[in-house]
Amino acid sequence: MTTGVDGARTPRKYKGSGRLPTMQDIADHVGVSRQLVSLVMRDVPGPSAESRERILAAASELGYRPNASARLLRQNRTRLIGAVFEIRHPFQVRFVERLFVRAAEEGFGLALGPRTVERSTDVVVAELMEQRVEALVAFNPDPGSSALAEACDLVPVVWLGEWVRKPDVDNVHVDEVEGLRLAIGHLVELGHRDIVYVGGLGGNVGRDRADAYRGAMAAFGLEDRIEVFSSGFSEENGASAAREILGRDRRPTALVCCGDQCAVGVLAVFAQANVPVPGEISVVGFDDSYLASLSYHRLTSVRQDVEATVEATLASVMERLECGDKPRRVSATRTELVIRESTGPVRVRS
Repeated sequence: MTTGVDGARTPRKYKGSGRLPTMQDIADHVGVSRQLVSLVMRDVPGPSAESRERILAAASELGYRPNASARLLRQNRTRLIGAVFEIRHPFQVRFVERLFVRAAEEGFGLALGPRTVERSTDVVVAELMEQRVEALVAFNPDPGSSALAEACDLVPVVWLGEWVRKPDVDNVHVDEVEGLRLAIGHLVELGHRDIVYVGGLGGNVGRDRADAYRGAMAAFGLEDRIEVFSSGFSEENGASAAREILGRDRRPTALVCCGDQCAVGVLAVFAQANVPVPGEISVVGFDDSYLASLSYHRLTSVRQDVEATVEATLASVMERLECGDKPRRVSATRTELVIRESTGPVRVRS
């Protein structure tokens, strides 16, 4: 507080000072105790109407905002949900964007835990637990993580992205069996029989989607045409697969890729080699992320429902926080096939 020549108090300059005003600053400004300011800011009975008016006016003048984090810590609550995800994965990032909105509507915030090559599940989960998150939601975490195992004993955990049979976590995953059935069925209707799956690597989710492809091919009577071309989910993985496929004497007429990122790598290599899509070969992705709808991709893709995934995840978290001893919850979110310009009728070979 500073004092002018007439003895009147003038406000301190907080803008650009690198800190926010506190209740002590309000007390100094008005000339009252911090305890009185606290009573007014918490709307507790006792202070006079005049004191309330002066203190609230000073708070507005100084730009005071209540410290929600400190208040929640005093209540032994943080109302934070920790989110473990891959920052380069379009579907996972979109999920986090929507979870921000829906969690806020339930009175919760998100603590972000991006996982990278340098930041393992152990590191990310440990950091989130240090922030006293009340629950964890995690995409395809390392099942051998000791930090995750400890977290499962302390807070509700929702495992996302893949099937998991751990009895102490809820599970939300996409119905890849239906999704791959839709993709193969679409290609079969277009006359395709030589349909290769590009994927199979990348943990449980890679294996499960490859198995779903095998099941779909068998369901359409194409057991003798099943081929899984081993690949991971990245753009470079897809590009490497495309180059090898281009080197074959006899190429498949259609590719189904494990994810959109893999598929756009395939499309890029085909474009460089002047191989028309879908004129010579059709390509299908998985996720229906923003990559699929880009005007220079127009990729047919199996759509994961972001909204359904968010709702199922948040429902599990809320239920666990309210009553932790309920039976384990497993949710498979629906899929649909979004048809764009990367698939077309099979070309008749001479």
